[in-house]
Amino acid sequence: MANIVFKNASIRLHFDAGFDGEGKPVVKLKTYRNVSGSADAEALAAAVGALGNLSDYPYIAAEKVETAEITEY
Repeated sequence: MANIVFKNASIRLHFDAGFDGEGKPVVKLKTYRNVSGSADAEALAAAVGALGNLSDYPYIAAEKVETAEITEY
């Protein structure tokens, strides 16, 4: 039987950094590690909102990135 074992999680925030010389949008990323795997959507949204306000760039979006290990027994 296979199992999935949580290893770690992080939050990646996307910020609007304007446009480059060719007129293409520039997106800056900031990653925060050591996010709890059991954190619910409301807690993550509150944390992302607070962290998004710390940047000089406007906040666009966020994503939770999880890493897990698949084991077979």
